[in-house]
Amino acid sequence: MAYLYLAGAIVFEVTGTMLLPVSQNFTRLLPSVVLIAAYSLSFYLLTYAIRDIPIAIVYASWAGLGVFLVALLSLMFYGQALQWQAILGLALIVGGVVLVNSYSSGAHAV
Repeated sequence: MAYLYLAGAIVFEVTGTMLLPVSQNFTRLLPSVVLIAAYSLSFYLLTYAIRDIPIAIVYASWAGLGVFLVALLSLMFYGQALQWQAILGLALIVGGVVLVNSYSSGAHAV
């Protein structure tokens, strides 16, 4: 269940981040309200994820997968292409998240 909370936190964080340009520096009310709600829900769900998953694992997964998804969605929605070096870096981030999660089964929060 903790990984479902983490997945939800990632989705809401990515949603909030994708709305940053749409909010136009918080001058547009609806995108700004949804952005704030998305970030708030993301942090709320993170509190449930860290009950069963070590905070280092939660944060690495949340941040790493969030960066990857924002880069992918920025290409799709905003046409912001990346150079091959950035794509390689994103692949390394995803690989790092997979490694961290694969070898963290023995680590538990105190």
